[in-house]
Amino acid sequence: MKASLVKNSIINVCKAKKGTCLVLVIAIFGTVFASLVPPQVLKLVIDKNLVPKVPQGLLALALLYLGALLCIGLFDFTKEAVITVLGQTITKEIRSEMMDKLETIPASYFSSQNAGEIVSRFTNDVDSINAMFSSGIVGLAIDCFKIIGIVISIWLFSSQLGLIVLVLLPVIFLISRLFQKSMLKAQLENRRVIGRVNNHIGESIKNMLMIKSNSKERYMEETYTKYLQQNFKTIEKVNFFDSVFPPIIQITRALVIALIVVLSSKELHFLGITLGMVAASIDLVSNLFIPIENLGMELQNIQSSIAGSRRVDEFYREKEDDSKDTTITAKAILSQKTTANLVFDHVSFHYDKGVEILKDISLNIQDREKVTLVGRTGVGKSTLFKLVLGLLKPTKGSITINGVDVYAIPNSEKRKLFGYVDQGFQIIVGTIGEQISLKDPSITKEQIERALEVVDLTEYVHSLEKGIDTPVSDNSLFSQGQKQLLAIARAIVTDPPILLLDEITANLDSVTEAKLTAVLQKTSQEHTVLSISHRLSSLVDCDTMVILEKGKVKNSGSPQKLMEEDDWFRSHRELEKLTGR
Repeated sequence: MKASLVKNSIINVCKAKKGTCLVLVIAIFGTVFASLVPPQVLKLVIDKNLVPKVPQGLLALALLYLGALLCIGLFDFTKEAVITVLGQTITKEIRSEMMDKLETIPASYFSSQNAGEIVSRFTNDVDSINAMFSSGIVGLAIDCFKIIGIVISIWLFSSQLGLIVLVLLPVIFLISRLFQKSMLKAQLENRRVIGRVNNHIGESIKNMLMIKSNSKERYMEETYTKYLQQNFKTIEKVNFFDSVFPPIIQITRALVIALIVVLSSKELHFLGITLGMVAASIDLVSNLFIPIENLGMELQNIQSSIAGSRRVDEFYREKEDDSKDTTITAKAILSQKTTANLVFDHVSFHYDKGVEILKDISLNIQDREKVTLVGRTGVGKSTLFKLVLGLLKPTKGSITINGVDVYAIPNSEKRKLFGYVDQGFQIIVGTIGEQISLKDPSITKEQIERALEVVDLTEYVHSLEKGIDTPVSDNSLFSQGQKQLLAIARAIVTDPPILLLDEITANLDSVTEAKLTAVLQKTSQEHTVLSISHRLSSLVDCDTMVILEKGKVKNSGSPQKLMEEDDWFRSHRELEKLTGR
């Protein structure tokens, strides 16, 4: 486990781009040195040309002044270009590391975290780390070097003036430190609120039809307004500190410049410096307060970056899933036997400790057996499917296929063992063929064509201009029933021994359901089928029905047996006959 993802990513990028880092260092020192030249030239122009009124190399000094400004621009351009390259490289490195981490996080993490929070870490937090370089640490380093150079230059003019500047610097530092702590707290709170806002927007768009059909627009609007108000308050805090800091610096600068003028006056002559030195000192002091003023913005960017990097490191320190056994392959599992037996051995599971969803489930599903899970909503049927697929790990017990724990099977092998179909069909960017293969290069065109033929979509797909190579850009190309058939084709294209069907006819009309039932009857002959049905008259003729109640197996057996022995089953079956549902 790495101690800090951000720190290691920065170190790795710097090691890989040593030459670029060297150019950045040269550009930084070049910018600092060049910025100190114009005030010195100004002193010479006044003392050697304007005061004695006898020009002494005025043209050369003018060219030197212009040359210094040109060097400042050149070094500054080089610095910004290098910072952009390094910043984007580091951003890419961090996001790649985070994506690798995402693949190792157990599925239970996504049940406890909302999508907006996760997306915010990948986008806003990583972008804030990039800002650390473009307008944070590098800018802070340049400004600190400028301050040191300016203090030395002023000290050479007048030790008294140098002391005044040195006394001023700790005051500015203490003010900056106070703002640093306050801004960090405000930034962290702002990150959390932004995550909630992003999640609400995503959920609203995803469930727009449901929101409109249930007239929940006002509720969603009020919730969104509440989140926006929270976001506004946190941004207000950040903006307050950001807006108060620069005026404080500007007022202090004006007072110091006024003090220099008074102390250098003919009446006091306290500093004992020439008119050229006074002009140069005022220029240097102005240049001194510009980097000090910038420190506020740079500190804010650094604090934002620290807040973002902490959240990224928190994500990276999330508990990882148990490592998969890479030696396990679907071919090896299925070669051990000619059958695919699925065994639930005293399986229990909970999301939150103390609240068990499933309790001591024991089932032995034989090869090509048809098993249907029934029970009230929330009883744990879909959770049981996630356990079968190895997305969740049982709290107790185990689920095995031919004696191999499904949770230990590499994800890359699971599609060859399980075909999963739920109520919806998630369209990806790609062609019809890629909707079925999910862009798996190991799946051939012949396998896709065979899957389409099984689900009776060959004629329709071939009627399209490009056949299976037709791009799918929206939902209008297929009806709801055809999407469910595509979902089945996606599930069976690898010819897995076990099919998992999760209430796939819940949103279909009776005609479409009948067609889907016929397709499933045909495909289920060669597979073990574990299905969830919202009705007891399961869409697939089953050998065994399992009734779940309060997370336990209440009863199981053939439909005929349950009609005779189970009152709950009998009453619900009779109710379905009366209502036709």
